[in-house]
Amino acid sequence: MSLLIKGAALFGTETADLLVVDGRIAAVGADAASQAPSGTETLDADGLVALPGLVDLHTHLRQPGREDAETVLTGSQAAAVGGYTAVLAMANTTPVTDTAEAALRVWELGREAGLVDVQPVGAVTKGLAGEELAELGLMARSAAQVRVFSDDGKCVHDARVMRRALEYAKAFGGVVSQHSQDPVLAGPSACCHEGEVSGRLGLPGWPGIAEEVIVARDVMLAKHTGSRIHVAHVSSAGSIEVIRWAKAQGIDVTCEVTPHHLILTTDLLTGYDPVFKVNPPLRPTEDVMALREALADGTIDAVATDHAPHARHDKEHAFVDAAFGMLGLETALGVVRTAMDDEFDWNDIARVMSRTPARIAGLEEHGGQLAPGEAAHVTLVDPTATVTVDRAASVSLSRNNPWHGHELTSRVVHTVFGGKVTVRDGALA
Repeated sequence: MSLLIKGAALFGTETADLLVVDGRIAAVGADAASQAPSGTETLDADGLVALPGLVDLHTHLRQPGREDAETVLTGSQAAAVGGYTAVLAMANTTPVTDTAEAALRVWELGREAGLVDVQPVGAVTKGLAGEELAELGLMARSAAQVRVFSDDGKCVHDARVMRRALEYAKAFGGVVSQHSQDPVLAGPSACCHEGEVSGRLGLPGWPGIAEEVIVARDVMLAKHTGSRIHVAHVSSAGSIEVIRWAKAQGIDVTCEVTPHHLILTTDLLTGYDPVFKVNPPLRPTEDVMALREALADGTIDAVATDHAPHARHDKEHAFVDAAFGMLGLETALGVVRTAMDDEFDWNDIARVMSRTPARIAGLEEHGGQLAPGEAAHVTLVDPTATVTVDRAASVSLSRNNPWHGHELTSRVVHTVFGGKVTVRDGALA
C-alpha cells in the first residue's frame, strides 16, 4: 500500500511531497514522487499544512456502558475528522476501566474501528472510589500497555492513596493524571466558578483554590516520590503559578489545558445553558488569559480536548442537574488556532497537540517530525479556511457542542492514519 501526499507545506514552511509505503514515510522532498511504486495513490495537498497526526490525552468514549452518548467507533470517527490519529480513552466507563481485561477490551474496540490508535487510560483506584489501587501493574503488562492512569471525573483526594499510586506507576514508567478538585472546597454540586456570577445566578461555587490546593499537594508528592505527575484540564491562574514554580524546582510535572478553557468564560453561564456546564468550570477572563500565556511560554505542555459527549436526556436539564462536559474532538484544532493565532506558528501547534502529548502518553509511533522511517500519521490542514460550526453536522452521537454557530480558523481537510486515508476532503473516507 503506497500513498503520495503531494505539495504539502511541512509545519507551514517548506513545500514537499511525502511518499508513504506500507504505513511508514519512505521519502520526503522533491524526489519523493520519483520513488513511488506503480499504482501509488496521490493525495493533493497543495495549499495545505502538513502536521504529525494529532494526539489527544483526554477523551471520553463512553463505551462500555453509555453507548447512547458515544462509542469507540463514533468517537474514533470524530477524532479522525478533527485530525487526530491517537486518543487516550478515559477510565470512567461502566464498568470502570480498572482491570487488565477492561483495558484490553477498549483497546480491542479501537483496533476494530481502525481509524485512530485508541489507548485506554486505567483507573487509579478500584471503581474510582479513591480507596484501593486498581490493577495498575496488570493493566501496564497487558497487550494494551496502559501507561496513563486517572480517576478523571473524580479527584484522588486521599494523599496516601495518591502517594502509593505515584510510587507504583513509577516502577513501569507510568504517569498519574489527576483531576484536581478538592471535594470539600468544591463538592459534587459545584458547577460555576465561585465569584460574582455564581452569587448572582444562585449556582453552587467551584473556586479556583479547590483546584490549586490539589495541584500544590500533588507536585510535592511527585517531588517526594521522584515520580511523574500530570495535571488534567488545568483551569486557574493560581494552578499555573504552582506548576511554573514546580517546573523551576525540577519536579517532573506536566499539564494540559482544554480548548474551551482558552476562549469560553464564566459569563456564558448567565443564560443557564447546560451546554456550558463543564468540570472544571469555565473561568473569568483573567484566568483564560493566564492559560493562553502559559500555553505560549511552555508552562502548559499540551492541549487535550476532554471530549465529553452526553445523550440529550442527560444534558437537557436545569443547569444544576445537567451532566458536566462538552464535545471537543472535531473542533479542537480550529479553537486552538483561533485562540492562539498571534502567539503560535504551526510548529507550536504540532508541539502542544501532537509531539508533547505523544511523549507524555508514551506513544512512540506518534508525534513525529514527518521524516523518513516514521509511522505515517499525518494531518493536512487548510490554514486559510474559516468554518462556522454546526452541531448537527457532527459525527459524534452527541450534540452538546459549545461551539455551535462560532466561526473558527483553519479546517482539517485530510487525515492519514498509518498510511491509510481516514478523512478525505473533510469527510470520513
